[in-house]
Amino acid sequence: MTTASAASRAPEPLPLDAVDLTDHDNFTDGELCWRMFDTLRREDPVHWQPEAAPGSGFWAVTRHADIVRAGRDPDTFTSTRFTNLEEVDERHRETRRSLLETDGPRHRAMRRLLQQQFTPRAVATYEVFLRGLTARTLDAALAKGRFDFVQEVAADFPVNVLARMLGVPGHDTRRLIDWGNRIIGNTDPDYADVLLGTAESELYRDLPFRSPAALEVFAYGRELAARRRGAGGDDLVSRLVNRMPSDGMPLSARDFDNYFLLLVVAGNETTRHAVSHTMLALIDHPEQREKLRRDPSLMPGAVEEFLRWSSPVHHFRRTATRDTELGGRRVAEGEKVVLWFASGNRDEAVFDDPYRFDVTRTANDHLTFGKAGPHFCLGSSLARLELRVMFEELLPRLSDVRLTAAPRYVRSNFVNGLKTLPVEITSA
Repeated sequence: MTTASAASRAPEPLPLDAVDLTDHDNFTDGELCWRMFDTLRREDPVHWQPEAAPGSGFWAVTRHADIVRAGRDPDTFTSTRFTNLEEVDERHRETRRSLLETDGPRHRAMRRLLQQQFTPRAVATYEVFLRGLTARTLDAALAKGRFDFVQEVAADFPVNVLARMLGVPGHDTRRLIDWGNRIIGNTDPDYADVLLGTAESELYRDLPFRSPAALEVFAYGRELAARRRGAGGDDLVSRLVNRMPSDGMPLSARDFDNYFLLLVVAGNETTRHAVSHTMLALIDHPEQREKLRRDPSLMPGAVEEFLRWSSPVHHFRRTATRDTELGGRRVAEGEKVVLWFASGNRDEAVFDDPYRFDVTRTANDHLTFGKAGPHFCLGSSLARLELRVMFEELLPRLSDVRLTAAPRYVRSNFVNGLKTLPVEITSA
């Protein structure tokens, strides 16, 4: 069985008037979203996308160069007025503000609280643990022969690393996975407690992603914080509760809640989806899989292709702080400007044959971590290590692998995720 991701060609043309980036159903087949991005880059790279509410909409930025320019200019394109598409008033912006919705000195101070734990040198200390964890995860899954790769491997793997960094006991990892699914999957009826955009979701406007699961995450984080406060540990929770930000402004209780929730969600969901999409790509492109099996030295460069190809986050929003110009369009102060990183990762102006999955690709200026702006992904080094170790351990164990059913995608225009990836594996 093959999927749309098996193609090494540009998507079939789609009329511009058929593009709708607000329709979550357009992101559930693994193909239509790429057709929309391709059309926008070619015909209208800074495109006004209307939304359901009268008079509302956003600028969809789909070319690599424009995404980089906006991402590196937080003075003009700010994160402080929210980073998701949802419309929120000032009170809700303050209530739900996390590291993602902070710019300038405060952002730098909050980021520095944990920055040293995510440097390449710091995360390298996890490699021995990662290899042991990966071997156990893979041995248990491969012994079954037929299984869902998402559930048995991709979801189980990064959450255990996150748990170790947070100082969370291993028996709680399933709760972390469940919370991440319910929060990020707030537009998917298979995951969400309350679907975003419904009347019921108005009851949860104070919570991240309007998800009731956030209350459970907050309660859990507060329990950890109470036990760690003053105890002198070096896990992520201990650093948040015991260290003063460099700007001299302590984290408020709300700051801690939102920071902890961000770690739970971002530390689990994104790597999980990158691992799943990489496995699907290696199934669809057996010749690339064989290249890596024959020459493991290709793996560091291949990891960059895994990240480009998987693009686990479709977009993040900014808001114009003044009247400006972007990609030849006049953008007014207060208008939403949405950076579609996934589209930038298929930009023909930057990537040779961008719809070809190529583990030997060398020019790979992908946007998966947000490029070099102030919001460059804090966990980028850890994600790279996790991907490298996973596939260094997996590929020698494989003789053959195939899909037993079509993968299912998360119904979301925010996260590019797989819900299921049913496989049959013949061990080497």
